[in-house]
Amino acid sequence: MKFSIKSGSPEQQRSACVIAGVFEKRRLSDAAQRLDEASGGLLTEVVRRGDMDGKPGQLLLLPSVPGIAADRVLLVGCGHERELADSRFRKVVQMAATTLNETGATEAVSYLGELPVTGRSLHWKLRQVVETSAQALYRFEQFKSKPETTYRPLRRMTLMVTDRQMLPEGKQALAEGMAIAAGKQLARDLGNSPANVCTPAYLARQAAALAKSHAAITHKVLKEKDMEKMGMGALLSVARGSRQPAKFIILEYKGASKEKRPVVLVGKGVTFDSGGISIKPSAAMDEMKYDMCGAASVLGVFRALGELQLPLNVVGLIPATENLPDGDASKPGDIVTSLSGQTIEILNTDAEGRLILCDALTYAERYRPEAIIDIATLTGACIIALGHQASAVLGNHPPLVHDLLKAGNESGDRAWELPLWEEYQEQLKSNFADMANIGGRPAGTITAACFLARFTEKQHWAHLDIAGTAWQSGDKKSATGRPVALLIQYLLDRAAR
Repeated sequence: MKFSIKSGSPEQQRSACVIAGVFEKRRLSDAAQRLDEASGGLLTEVVRRGDMDGKPGQLLLLPSVPGIAADRVLLVGCGHERELADSRFRKVVQMAATTLNETGATEAVSYLGELPVTGRSLHWKLRQVVETSAQALYRFEQFKSKPETTYRPLRRMTLMVTDRQMLPEGKQALAEGMAIAAGKQLARDLGNSPANVCTPAYLARQAAALAKSHAAITHKVLKEKDMEKMGMGALLSVARGSRQPAKFIILEYKGASKEKRPVVLVGKGVTFDSGGISIKPSAAMDEMKYDMCGAASVLGVFRALGELQLPLNVVGLIPATENLPDGDASKPGDIVTSLSGQTIEILNTDAEGRLILCDALTYAERYRPEAIIDIATLTGACIIALGHQASAVLGNHPPLVHDLLKAGNESGDRAWELPLWEEYQEQLKSNFADMANIGGRPAGTITAACFLARFTEKQHWAHLDIAGTAWQSGDKKSATGRPVALLIQYLLDRAAR
């Protein structure tokens, strides 16, 4: 969908539909009041007789309103004005976009950005309208022989501001929102693609396509023989069970001088995770195609970076492989040597994500990075701890963790910090190697991060566990595109500093 921004009065907008809010107890928003005045009090009459009282979730579509240039007016219930916070605002935007898409309005004019969201700026509200509308209208039907077609779908939305002086701020918000929406769409498309299509080689081709589309992005792909020569024994131990060759994908975005140290993003790219020899239960194993959502988010971030052209240097590292059982697959009890030289006893082959990440984290050191952030669907324990609302963040550098939490709150793609205390390292002891790859059931998310911390001791590093946020299950099964918005907000904040 295309977005644009302009200023003007709602009653004068020639459009298929103009969107305005109504607060609980039948109080019209500013835009609704102007529509009411132009229509000779029609909206007041509508709310007086109870057709719309402004409760959250209410929608009322009014055709051919006298005195209004638009074909229709969509009133959206916003609840009590003082209670209009982030999540409710996004729900209001989502309902409006979904309704218009279903009613044949191919374009619309939205005044939802003028609603007074508690503690939020115009910039934030306009960006959220773009991101949330794009999220609401996302469909993945590439593999359906007969895709479900929407009659006259919503294709264009104009966001309105009341004063022309607000247009520069609005245009910047629009640019950020569209870039994030594009990044999330790429991440969702990759996550939703079946594992027989989205292989390690397929991810490598996506990286090549990004580099071809954006002059500031370059890419390189290491093959298994390159990894073997370097000594990436942990990563290759996972790849042994698959007939799909592993790939180590390197993306570089150069938006600043060579002297500027980069931020390195490391995304887990297990394109299908059966658990290996420690095989998973069959129920919901189809969802293990989503075990590459960390990699997908890195690719999504680079797509957004290419459009935003931020004055930063950013490196993306994606260790990509499948994890499958095979006669040559790693076995519980095997010991492997990582790129760092540290040895690992593999007690559970289903704890494979940390094995591919640890070699990538060691590789990241060669860039002398300002910060390293890894993103991974790493532990089911994270879902038990935080549900599906927040990603977990752990790290060895409090300012970096603070910046990620702040970016999550600003973007609405929230995270929550878990401790990384030295005491947890005891659980990774091995009788036969430098460490085990699991630490038992207690504090599973934390001990997984403790494992990664052993490969980042000299770096400013943070770990995002997105196991609970990267996709939805059930009837609405789909990748979410998280945490692209969080990561772009973090990079926007760095660029602003």
